Amino acid sequence: MALLTYDGTRPWAKAIKAAVVSKKMPPWFADPKYGHWANDRSLKQTDIDKLIAWADNGAPEGAAKDKPAPIQWTEGWNISKPDLVVEMPVDYKVPAKGTVEYTYMIVPTGFTQDRWVQSIEVRPGNRAVVHHANVYIRRPGSKWLREYPVNTPFVPTEQKNSSSAGAPLSDENVAGFTPGKQTVTLGGSDAKLIPAGADIVFQMHYTTNGQEGVDRTKIGFVFAKGQPETRVARIAAANVALAIPPGAANYTVEASTTLKTETTLVSLKPHMHLRGKAMEFRAIYPTGEKEILLNVPRYDFNWQTEFILDKPKVLPKGTRLEVTAAFDNSPNNKFNPDPTKLVKWGDQSWEEMAIGYFEVGFPTKLDLPQVLAMGQVPFSD
Repeated sequence: MALLTYDGTRPWAKAIKAAVVSKKMPPWFADPKYGHWANDRSLKQTDIDKLIAWADNGAPEGAAKDKPAPIQWTEGWNISKPDLVVEMPVDYKVPAKGTVEYTYMIVPTGFTQDRWVQSIEVRPGNRAVVHHANVYIRRPGSKWLREYPVNTPFVPTEQKNSSSAGAPLSDENVAGFTPGKQTVTLGGSDAKLIPAGADIVFQMHYTTNGQEGVDRTKIGFVFAKGQPETRVARIAAANVALAIPPGAANYTVEASTTLKTETTLVSLKPHMHLRGKAMEFRAIYPTGEKEILLNVPRYDFNWQTEFILDKPKVLPKGTRLEVTAAFDNSPNNKFNPDPTKLVKWGDQSWEEMAIGYFEVGFPTKLDLPQVLAMGQVPFSD
């Protein structure tokens, strides 16, 4: 339901009370003992108490003089008006039934010079069939997917054979769309790079729903006004060898990666599928000291939340970034597609992934392979 007006909100007063008391809403999953987050949308107890009192007293309307002005939306975008919009050049027809493999579409940018962007948003053309979307920047010299045509949808052979056609580390995943994910918005002198001559690669995960659908997803960019000082990019720690036993209620897997240079940590994002239960992010510093960066004790696949630090944290050269992912493959997990199955890595929601994403900043003179000890990211979410 929309909560934009009093008349539209009042009928839901009891449901609002129940949701905030249980802390089901607003959706926020970070353990408050670790980290401070710029996008923390949890409610303070004083705010919860006000909503409880409001509902218990008949949900009265406030004074007309205190009514806020209506929100002015920017042509449907959650970022400010984009300087550039890149849209899939042709429609993709999603069948009514069956499984659709990850589908790709390559769109050349035509950029003759490097461009730096500070805000990015991926907008599905048809949310009824777009499970999620990732957008990559393929560098001019990259060999990734070169055997496939541009401006037309395709499923790579390697995708069919191995459940992954992941990009090399240098071809960055710059943005995506998942339920509950916020847009990419960087401030100050931070920006993401789209090199001259690069291509936009849409990686689309479509799901069927009983009716044929048509999609044409797009991505909007807001360019930096000047030359940035810090490049921000996504790296990850993942365990592609996971094998979750049937019925296991708390099966854990580990993953890690090591930094080759000093960086600043900007944000963290856990990614699992329907059996995902919890994830912890840690930094092991060169001194041997360990710090818990983020703990998500109650992971929710329906809200793919990115946790943005309120202040970037310096990570020294040699820092090992670790994640521990926990899965519930038992019958007690109401979202579990089949607790009798051994579950391995795969793209579809009834399979699993264990990925901890890290957005990090580093000097613009460096490139991703100079930052991360891992040379390949053979997966996508």
